[in-house]
Amino acid sequence: MEDRAPGSPEPVEADPVAQYLAMIADGTTQLVVGLDGGAVVACYQLSILHLVSPSTPIRAQVESVRVRSDLRGQGIGAALMADAEDRARAAGAVLMQFTSNAARTDAHRFYERLGFDATHAGFKKPLEPR
Repeated sequence: MEDRAPGSPEPVEADPVAQYLAMIADGTTQLVVGLDGGAVVACYQLSILHLVSPSTPIRAQVESVRVRSDLRGQGIGAALMADAEDRARAAGAVLMQFTSNAARTDAHRFYERLGFDATHAGFKKPLEPR
């Protein structure tokens, strides 16, 4: 499922179990996977954010939406996003947001078909240890 977009950081060698445990430790993040015969074929990460914002005090942040490349175009991605929306609403979120690499134009068309608008420019800065 590794389809890194241009400009994405290089993968870091890490213990996936430790990463998962750290991700879910605070109880605000879920990792949702789609299985086919015991093999992971799709996934996304959903984090619930509590913000100081009068209009959107609870937001859902979606990350790492992936569908195995040979299974794309079959509605799996749309089902993942619908599931994310349901989970976000259940957590009280009034807005769902995510970032997408500017080079992923096919993904942008997919998200627009699902009703998402590209409303903000994203900025990122790698943080080096001090």
